[in-house]
Amino acid sequence: MSEGRFSGQTVLITGAAGGFGALAAKKFAAEGARLALSDVSEAALAAVADEIRASGTEVFGEQVDVSREDQVARHIAHVLDRFGRLDVAVNNAGIAHAFTPLHTLPVETFDRMMAVNARGVFLGMKHQLPPMLDAGRGVILNVASAAGLVGAGHLAAYAAAKHAIVGLTRSAADEVAREGIRINALCPSFAATPMFDELSGQLEDRHALDRTGASARITARVPMGRVVTAEEVVDAMLWLCSPQNSAMTGQAVAIDGGLTAI
Repeated sequence: MSEGRFSGQTVLITGAAGGFGALAAKKFAAEGARLALSDVSEAALAAVADEIRASGTEVFGEQVDVSREDQVARHIAHVLDRFGRLDVAVNNAGIAHAFTPLHTLPVETFDRMMAVNARGVFLGMKHQLPPMLDAGRGVILNVASAAGLVGAGHLAAYAAAKHAIVGLTRSAADEVAREGIRINALCPSFAATPMFDELSGQLEDRHALDRTGASARITARVPMGRVVTAEEVVDAMLWLCSPQNSAMTGQAVAIDGGLTAI
C-alpha cells in the first residue's frame, strides 16, 4: 500500500460505483487508505473494488441502499469487524431528478430525493459517529451541491434535499467539534459526470439542442463559463478530509466556478 496522507486509515465512501465516488476511492487508495465502499449497484461497485484491489489496496465493498437504516447500520458493523476503526466517511451517494417545474413535480419524486439524498446522509452520520466518538477522532464529508446553497429552478426537490444536507452538516459539526470530529459539506456545481450527461440529454430533448448547446445552456450562469471537472471536486474532497485541514468544521465549501458568488 502506498504511503500518503491517509496511510493506515479506514475511509468509507458511499455511492462508490461511479462518478465522484469511484474517483475518490482511487485517489484515497493512492494516498494509503484502506477502503470501505458501498453503492446500490452491486455489479458496478464490484468492478471498482476489483480494479482498486489490483493496485494492492485493501478494499471491502458491500451493496447498500443508504435510505435504509438496517442496511446502513449493517454496513458500519461490517466495516468495524473488518478494519476495527473508521477514520473518514464520505457520504457521497445521491440522485437527481428530471428538470420539472415545482407545480408539476410528483410527490413521489420529492420523497425519493429526500430519502436518498437527505435521509441517506442523516443515517450515514447517525451510524458513523458512534465509533468516531469512541475513538475521539474522525472526519465526515457530506457531498451536497451548489444547489444546496442557492435556488435551482426546475430542480426544486433536489435542491431541497441538498439544502437539508448543509443543515445536517452544520448541526452535527456543532455537536461533535469538541470530541475531535470534523464534519464539512462539499458543494460542487455541475461537474463532468454521468449525472451531468443525463441532465444535458434532458435539455437536448426538451429544447432541440445538440450536446454543445445543452452544455452551454447549463453553464451560461457560471462566471468561469465551464463545468468543474471530477478531478477538481475529488481533489477538494481529499483536502477537506486531510490532516492539513484540521481547523475546518461545519462549513459548506462551494466548488462551482463562481456560480454561488453572484
